[in-house]
Amino acid sequence: MNGVSGRMGYRQHLVRSILAIREQGGVLLADGETRVQVEPILVGRSERKLADLAAKHGIEHWTTNLDEALADPRWQIYADFLVTKARAAAIRKAIAAGKAIYTEKPTAESFDEALELARLADEAGIKNGVVHDKLYLPGFQKLRRLIDSGFFGRILSVRGEFGYWVFEGDWQPAQRPSWNYRAEDGGGIIVDMFPHWNYLLENLFGRVESVYARAVTEIPERFDERGEPYPATADDAAYAIFDLEGGITAQLNSGWTTRVNRDELVEFQVDGTHGSAVVGLFGCKIQPRNATPKPVWNPDLYDEHDYATDWIEVPTNDVFENGFKTQWEEFIRHVVEDAPNRYDFLAGARGVLVAQEGLRSSAEGRRIDIPQVTLDSGSDATEPAPAAEASATEASEFAGAR
Repeated sequence: MNGVSGRMGYRQHLVRSILAIREQGGVLLADGETRVQVEPILVGRSERKLADLAAKHGIEHWTTNLDEALADPRWQIYADFLVTKARAAAIRKAIAAGKAIYTEKPTAESFDEALELARLADEAGIKNGVVHDKLYLPGFQKLRRLIDSGFFGRILSVRGEFGYWVFEGDWQPAQRPSWNYRAEDGGGIIVDMFPHWNYLLENLFGRVESVYARAVTEIPERFDERGEPYPATADDAAYAIFDLEGGITAQLNSGWTTRVNRDELVEFQVDGTHGSAVVGLFGCKIQPRNATPKPVWNPDLYDEHDYATDWIEVPTNDVFENGFKTQWEEFIRHVVEDAPNRYDFLAGARGVLVAQEGLRSSAEGRRIDIPQVTLDSGSDATEPAPAAEASATEASEFAGAR
């Protein structure tokens, strides 16, 4: 587990996934009786941090030498939670070592590099997976059921709002690391969030066929962890329209410069001919066609109707575990007994492509078509996005996950 001293690697992957799996006695396999147990080795740069984490959680193994860990046959899976700039090089080492690989996203800084990793893993016969955690959250699992049941009829559109105010770091400390706001360090909300949006859209509604995006740096100066000012060169807000297969239009606003007036930090509204739903990470409200009110627009009269009461809360009929843990269990079954794995490096490359083309759309002020991605896709399938330039000139986990 490389990068567990970071917030995402520690909270979601180590504590809430691997240690939780270890505590429950391992992962139950397909026969319903056999369990496979997990044993982590922590990898990082700081001996002190690794030693402290190991002592705190009763972990026997840790090292600052990644090459040594990769050379040890005891460790079957390489898990990567590094910053994006460091990820591809480490994954190449893991592929060369013959390890199964499970990684955070984005899988690389560019589409060409992400596609190269997918090809290298395929050629080496390496089992690989990319985190798609939001699909496992209660709200989106409820949405999946609504779609599968035909509740919406023909889906027309998706509108999403994500974000919250990240403090600048002067009079209150920022909730996110400063590198997120420096393009030269791999920061930016498009790079961070568009891979999430891509896997949610393509797995719930249909493949992203084009993107039109506007990336903006709305807070040009922030303060780092030492309280020192620095120029924010990465986008901290993005406004995008995605055309999906089947004629569905998705509009998604992403911002670290907005104040929340929603039930949750992210909400999607899905409208269809037979019904609509408003979905967050946990909640899901619906309004079927036969219970839809009939508003009449009259700006001269105050409308006393309480539209919020017209929605019906979808009950939580199942126990939904942590999404990271659930996907970890699926990947371990994939490694141990060749169970299906839907979210591989190629899926990760598609997310990187949508982010890259979102930045190019913003830089060029036009809609960009998204080609279908296969292992045989050529490097000329898309032009590289001028990410740093777009971020600088255009001012490029969801809360609680990073």
